Amino acid sequence: MRQILLNPGPVTLSARVREALLKPDLCHREPEFATLQHSIREGLLAVYGLQAEDWASILLTGSGTAAVEAMISSLVPRSGTLLVAENGVYGERIRQIAERHGIATLAAVSDWQGGIDVASVDAALRTNPDITHVAAVHHETTTGRLNDLAPLAAACQEHGVQMLLDTVSSFGAEFIDFTHWPIAACAATANKCLHGVPGTSFVVARRAALAAHATKRTLYLDLDAYLANQDGGGTPFTQSVQTFYALDAALAEFFDEGGWTARRARYRSRQAAICDKMLSLGVEPLLAPAASSCVLRAYKLPPGCGYQALHDGLKARGFVIYAGQGKLASGIFRISAMGDIGDDDLARLLDALDAELAHQEP
Repeated sequence: MRQILLNPGPVTLSARVREALLKPDLCHREPEFATLQHSIREGLLAVYGLQAEDWASILLTGSGTAAVEAMISSLVPRSGTLLVAENGVYGERIRQIAERHGIATLAAVSDWQGGIDVASVDAALRTNPDITHVAAVHHETTTGRLNDLAPLAAACQEHGVQMLLDTVSSFGAEFIDFTHWPIAACAATANKCLHGVPGTSFVVARRAALAAHATKRTLYLDLDAYLANQDGGGTPFTQSVQTFYALDAALAEFFDEGGWTARRARYRSRQAAICDKMLSLGVEPLLAPAASSCVLRAYKLPPGCGYQALHDGLKARGFVIYAGQGKLASGIFRISAMGDIGDDDLARLLDALDAELAHQEP
């Protein structure tokens, strides 16, 4: 029985990506690796039609959190202050990263089930002229909310500050306005909407922003060093070569399938079918569909339904769902729509949800 991952990364791989992992062993100092790296970097910029003279994609070996930490530690100047717009676990994580690096940090915190409190952000920007950057999570997978970043971008634009975005769970499937939002950089990973494998992450940075604010707080996560090396065809440290092969194949598949708009449409269709099934079973979504991303939605555990029993029952039928986090851990479960999921898989999932949610006990 084929097992389908419905957690928010890693994803179920296509045969094309899986086969790429079997390519020949390759030293990261060889010219063939430079060619592979260049192909991936070009592909990542092409996802949103970005020009290489203005933007750079910078590849790292590590999880999405490694890319977020590299972005925060490398782009907030020592004289600057970071304002974090928090409405979930991953906004909190950004603040923790900044504090670990000794960065002056403020937070505009809103309820986990609400959107970003732009009024609080605006007030903080008005009263703290030292703020140079605002950090936010685009898709906060704690709840499945796709944060509306346009009002936040407008506030940043008004006050002349730049945005640092965690797009780990949205890059490649949701709209990101690189033209009108004052984005200095965004961090993402291979193993979510791009359908690669864990081990490679990346930062897409505005070259002028990195040139102006590059700060060396770490050795391994120094984006400026990675950019200089990668622009020259090299890499400062050993990269995860096989996961690079997989990402290169995943990007080729991504473009063959129509790019981010086609991927968003596919995810939305899957999520709509799942949501309809949930509603027919009396299972309530945590957020309204309009507030949720196409990637993941959260649902309230119905009375008499324990998460572990639901998880184990669905896993026995070939599907892996995800628990809630933090203060929502005991009350919700989450289902993602990423990865190589066919129509037959979706139909089988709907049948499995029907069976398991009708027979759960606490």
